[in-house]
Amino acid sequence: MLSQLEIIGHIALFCGTIYDNKIYGRGAIDDKGPVISSLYAMKVIMENYKLKKRVRLILGLNEENDWKCINYYKSHEESPSVSFSPDADFPCIYAEKSILTSYLKMDYSNFLNKDIIIKEINTYENPINVVPKICSVVLKINNKKLKMSEIIENLKKIIDESGFEIDIYKIDETELKLTSYGIQSHAAHPDLGINAISRLIVILSKLFNIYDIYIGLFEFFKNYINTDYTGKNLEIDYKNQLGCLTLNVGDFCLKNNILEIGMNIRIPASVNTIEVENKFIKYVCPYSNVDFDTISYKPSLYISKENKLVKTLCGIYNEVTHSNLEPIAIGGATFARAFDNCISFGPNFPNDKDMCHQTDEFIDIDKLLLSCKIYAKAILALDDF
Repeated sequence: MLSQLEIIGHIALFCGTIYDNKIYGRGAIDDKGPVISSLYAMKVIMENYKLKKRVRLILGLNEENDWKCINYYKSHEESPSVSFSPDADFPCIYAEKSILTSYLKMDYSNFLNKDIIIKEINTYENPINVVPKICSVVLKINNKKLKMSEIIENLKKIIDESGFEIDIYKIDETELKLTSYGIQSHAAHPDLGINAISRLIVILSKLFNIYDIYIGLFEFFKNYINTDYTGKNLEIDYKNQLGCLTLNVGDFCLKNNILEIGMNIRIPASVNTIEVENKFIKYVCPYSNVDFDTISYKPSLYISKENKLVKTLCGIYNEVTHSNLEPIAIGGATFARAFDNCISFGPNFPNDKDMCHQTDEFIDIDKLLLSCKIYAKAILALDDF
């Protein structure tokens, strides 16, 4: 049974907390706050205007994964003729990157008799589209001639030289646990985080090399990905007016003796995703038993800046905020790409820190109310399309 303090703590995890004119809580900015803003904008319009068109608020609950919810909706309901998704940034979005969910895989069964083996990996249910803040690995010593104290000293030296935050915990004389710590952020903005998985894999590769245990998957990772999130060593560090490629290592697991490293790769709309996959295959090939596999793909979204919807929504934002901003491209994936004639519109204001998926996520109350005004004007404007 949970103690009273533990119960209060669990409740607090899911409650919105108001402090310093901000609402703190999971989804405050992504995407519960914007949903409420849109709902109240609809209420204002419904109570004060008579529209020619029907207006519907479509809520999806699976946007971070495989979009089954929105696909189900589209197969059973009418799609909108024009719409916006309040799930990104103002002034408005004209391009979103394509997204590959890809895995590097290697059969680990031939390594189970080595002097040191991986017994268990835990990423604490980190979503692949999030920069992981914690990852742990349990190592088992098979060779009785190896001293635990010596292995720990080698690990301490490697970790000290790396500057990474990694704890070593001795479970018993044959097992130890390594726990890597980072900073969580959205995979669209890996520069705002520190990847706990990447750091741990690099340390493991160096440790195994000391004991002449060559694991091709780790060697490839150390040489071509490491802690970099741009894909530079793989020659996929594309960058143009539509953004730059980002590579987030979001999964690390050992299942049925298969070692896997999962990546969320976000690619500027103008870049062919096949080029990215081919570069991976090219550099993976020399590494024994290492395979590259893409398990899902979300196509990019691109609409001309001269498009009527883009110009209208951007114009509304500029009018309300007395600005003169241009539409922007982002790395996120919103439901805007699920429908024709749809773009993402707010709620993040220019120069605001992106708090999506981050610790202490919040939305500023004044800006929440301002977004409500912007969305109300947008609904009125789209009624004339």
